[in-house]
Amino acid sequence: MTPRNRLLVLLAGVLVLAAVAAAAVVHASDRAARAQVTQAGGPPVGAGPVSLSQGPARRIVFRNMALGPHRDELSTVPATDPGGRRTASGVACLRFYAAAGTGICLQAVHGGIQDTYRAVVLDSRLKERAHYDLPGIPTRARVSPSGHLVAWTVFVGGDSYAGTNFSTRTGIVDTRTGHLDQSLEDFRTVEDGHTVHPADINFWGVTFADDRYFYATMATGGKTYLVRGDMTGHTLTTLHTNVECPSLSPDGTRIAYKKRVAGLPADAPWHLYVLDLRTMRETPLAEPRSVDDQLVWSDNGTVVYSMPSDYGSDLYTLSADGSGAPHLMIEAALAPAYLD
Repeated sequence: MTPRNRLLVLLAGVLVLAAVAAAAVVHASDRAARAQVTQAGGPPVGAGPVSLSQGPARRIVFRNMALGPHRDELSTVPATDPGGRRTASGVACLRFYAAAGTGICLQAVHGGIQDTYRAVVLDSRLKERAHYDLPGIPTRARVSPSGHLVAWTVFVGGDSYAGTNFSTRTGIVDTRTGHLDQSLEDFRTVEDGHTVHPADINFWGVTFADDRYFYATMATGGKTYLVRGDMTGHTLTTLHTNVECPSLSPDGTRIAYKKRVAGLPADAPWHLYVLDLRTMRETPLAEPRSVDDQLVWSDNGTVVYSMPSDYGSDLYTLSADGSGAPHLMIEAALAPAYLD
């Protein structure tokens, strides 16, 4: 080998080593960046175990919206310190809810021409018990107080309740048997004592009373209704008009929901209300903004809901009796569930 060729080989070797070193630096930098708990100034997040089991202290589990490596993962904080350091599970969900050690996680499945979606039933350790393919984009999820029933709603046309051209599918699964009621449209609907068969019927936003009864929204003819569902009789009975995304209070006496109010902008049409199921009296809540969410009760006197933010969503609390004012509870969070 000539001196010139030896020099070229040496230079090539140096370049390869330099490239390897540069790659190592980039890889190290990437690992360092991923090790950051979140973006500067955001809520602190770190990886760790997350359980849906009962514990010594009350906790909140939610979808973490903080920018960083744990975005979209189910995360938890103590209920007494909602703004504190959150523990991220590694399980990503678009929508989530949990009760009695059972979780329902609505997920995107990436790949192919476009994303598909599925509902995953989780055990108390966030391990998959079963999954079901979804026909559309996830929007709502709930679990019965016993953990025996889970429900979800997806959009199968359109992408906003504010639109006029959308369709939904709401399914309910018995986690004990795996039996799936694929759509509430298969239930018998009763209005004013008569069975009705509207062609344009849609249902969304299930909230469970127990393993037999639940409430949901029905839409038909340009109106929405609160309906009471009966799993045993496979019936849905209308109770009240202009109710969307109901949420039953822990004591079973009231429904918190969003209601369309005349005079509000078309892109922000809702105000929050609480309906007393014994008297059918409505109480407006002290949130001046339009809220597009299914509320969660943290206790019998307080509701929790999401509002858009720079993170995508923040969680607020509000008194359920119409008094007070909204209070920011958790930044960069969505879809909370309280675990006692």
